[in-house]
Formats: sequence, C-alpha cells, structure tokens
Amino acid sequence: MTRHDNFIGGRFVPADDYRPNTNPSDVRDHIGEYAQASAGDVDDAIAAAAEALPLWAATSAGERAAVLQRISAGITAREQEIADMLAREEGKTLVESLGEVRRAAATFGYYAGQVLASHGETFHGLASGMTIETQRRPVGVVGIITPWNFPIAIPAWKTAPALAYGNTVVLKPADIVPGTAWLMTEVIAESGLPAGVFNLAMGRGSVVGERLTGSPLVHAVSFTGSTGVGRQVAAAATEGSLKRVQLEMGGKNALVVMDDADLDIAVAAGLDGAFGSTGQRCTASSRLVVHEAIHDEFVERMVAAVDKIQVGDARGVRTTMGPVVSESQLAQDLEYIGVGVSEGARLAVGGERLQDRGQGNYLSPALFVGAAPEMRISQEEIFGPVAAVLKVSDYDEAVAVANGVEYGLSAGICTRSLARARDFGRRAQAGIITVNKSTASTDYHVPFGGTKASSYGGREQGTAAREFFTETATVYTVAGEV
Repeated sequence: MTRHDNFIGGRFVPADDYRPNTNPSDVRDHIGEYAQASAGDVDDAIAAAAEALPLWAATSAGERAAVLQRISAGITAREQEIADMLAREEGKTLVESLGEVRRAAATFGYYAGQVLASHGETFHGLASGMTIETQRRPVGVVGIITPWNFPIAIPAWKTAPALAYGNTVVLKPADIVPGTAWLMTEVIAESGLPAGVFNLAMGRGSVVGERLTGSPLVHAVSFTGSTGVGRQVAAAATEGSLKRVQLEMGGKNALVVMDDADLDIAVAAGLDGAFGSTGQRCTASSRLVVHEAIHDEFVERMVAAVDKIQVGDARGVRTTMGPVVSESQLAQDLEYIGVGVSEGARLAVGGERLQDRGQGNYLSPALFVGAAPEMRISQEEIFGPVAAVLKVSDYDEAVAVANGVEYGLSAGICTRSLARARDFGRRAQAGIITVNKSTASTDYHVPFGGTKASSYGGREQGTAAREFFTETATVYTVAGEV
C-alpha cells in the first residue's frame, strides 16, 4: 500500500509507524498507510510552526489573501479526487462528499477576502488630542484537532481563519480518516505558503493531541469532538500555560413539529436532519418532538420516507445513505438501539445491521416511536442514523422537552406561526436555531457554536472566528505639537 507521510516544516517527513486506512463500505479495501506521528514528530511540527510564526504574522494582507485564494482554487481543481477519497474513507455519499469539498474551497476563499477586511476600530480619546485605535494580532501557534465526520470541512473552517489572521498551524485530523486531510495538505503544500506555517501530524490523540495541548509553544487549541474528550482537552490545555481553548462538542438536537406545520416541509427537515450523512453530525435531529394532533400522520410519513432510503456503498450511484464510519461506531449504534427497545420505545422502522450489502458497516436507519424524554436514547448522543419521536401535548411542553438535555448545539421548529417561530428563537437553549428547515445545515459565513455542554470558547466561522484567532491590542496616541 502507498505510504503517506506527515507534513512538517514544509516537507513530507517519514514516520516510524504507519496505520492502514480502511473503507467502511468494504472493509477489505485498504486505501493506504498513513503516518502515526511520534511525540518527537509532533514536537518538530510545533517547533516548525513556532519558527515560522514571526515571518507569517508580518506577511502582508495581500500576500496572505493570495495564498488562501490559491488553496481554494487548488481544492476546486481536485474536487472530484478529494470527494472520492472522502466518500471512500468516511462513508458519505459522493453527492454529500462533493458538497463538503466545495464548502471547504469556499471557506478558504471567504477568508481570503476576510484578510483584506478592516478588523480594527478608531476612537476619540477622553483627553484632548488623543486618538485610540484597536489592532488585531495573531494569537500564535494554533493546534487544531478535528473529528472524523467532516474530514475536510472542519479542518478547512479552522485552518483558513487561523492562517488568514497570521497564525501558524499544526493540524491533527481524526485517526480513522487521514486521507482527505492529507490531500488538503498536498494542496496547501503547493500553494506557496512558507515552510512551517502549516503542518500535518497524523496519529492517535493520546500522542498527537497530548503534545499539542501540553506544549508551551502552542498558544491556542481548537478542538471538535466528543464532550468527554473536549473536557480533557480543556483541562490539559489550560494547566500551566493557560492556552486559549475553543471546543465544539456533542449535540442532542430537537426538531419540534407543531400542529400547524407543513408536514411536507417537516418530514423533509426531519429526514435530512436525522439521517443525512448517516446521522453522523453533531447537529443531527436525533429527537423529533411532535405535537400529538399530527403525531400519527407525521410518523406514518416519516416511516414511508425512511423506507425509501437506499443504504449502500458510499460511491454507489443509487446510494442515498452510506455506511457507518467504523465497526466500533456501528457497535455503539446497535447497542443504543437495544437500549431503546429495552427502555420501552418501539422501533417503527429499521435498526438492523444489513448483512446483504457486502463487507461494510451497513445499518438500516432506525426510527423509534413512543420514546420518553428521560430515556437514554432521548438524552445521550448516539451519533448514528437513529432518531426518536417524542409526542407532546402543546407548545410549552415541546419547548421544555427540546431544552431538557445537557446539550445545546442546534434546535429547530416547523410551524406556520411567525409569532411562535420568534418565541422559539428566544426560548430554545441552543446556539443554532432553525425554522422550517433541518437542524443540520449551517453556512460558513455566519457564527457556528452552541450552549451548555455543546460548546466552549469563541464561536467558529464567519467574522466571529477572528475573536478566537486574534488578540486585541489597544493603542493610545497623543498628537504632538503642530
């Protein structure tokens, strides 16, 4: 198998150990071997980023913008190749994979424009003749730790603003999907970015993640993953060196369907939110909170829609839902399905491992009915194609159920009432709120993040990203005599 090295200090560097990358659509398909960085490799990557920081921070806005634009163009030029890799190693359908790759290219292009935007302010001082201005300065070396469910979108939406605002980067992609990040790195390597500004350290979190969070040369850590690991990252990163920390973590998101909802819209939103990307999204609608007046019809329509989902090879032309990302994730999904049944919920459709689709991690999308708010399947993040319908008697109960979890990433409502939609926007305990659309769709030019156990630190994406990736300096100037 072809070996793929880490990228450190402007060159691809061999490692002592490599790990095979496996296709979840066919576990007999080994994509290649990818480097497993040692502690020394990570230290070298951090040192390269630290050495490159002064030059990159001082690089003109025009030059930084041009580099980011070249990265965007490079991703676009190779979008089919990258999308095929993404589908092959993660299990998203080719349509979803191509959409994600195009989003990554657009993200780099967006931040190329942000480099040239004004980021400071000017004030009149309280004293005569005084002018005050604020300046945005890079934080420094940034460690980026990304999950397996968006192998290029999340690395892009962290890396692009970090580079745009003059920081240097060490990226650690998820260990089970290194191939897409490696191709993105290859594009970055060909963009003219100075050596050491961007580094790729692939490998286990117990090695790479721990070195990034513990190194005194790293000034900030941006992490996306589970809430449990996020808490560990925060504790390690703030012990001693008090790094700046940004955490995007779990979600147990509710889509509320009221009695006045357009059911065509509600079913489409529920279907995409619950089962798009195999349900492996932190913004997935894993709880469908439905008014009793339309509950039965909604469930009937959802079951019919779920039955039409074509589960198969992620690169198959007829496939509308790919495999679960790994054998261990599939085992977790099946365990939760068993928990749901044992708790008294009823499987309306799906929930079975599909043995007739080949040597892959295939699961039929599962929809529970009769779920109660206190059940584990209603409280805990499953991170798979498993959703539960919870029946409520009125709007106030719906809001209470939607808010009744430890997470607060996204929440949605389907209703024809503008007053109710606006009220939900005020009362929903979530950072992302949708009306008559899926909870799982977000745009790259607006803030992304949640509340409670879902997020910690500054928001990601849009102009909000500069709050994390820059520090503010306030400069007082007193004019001399004319």
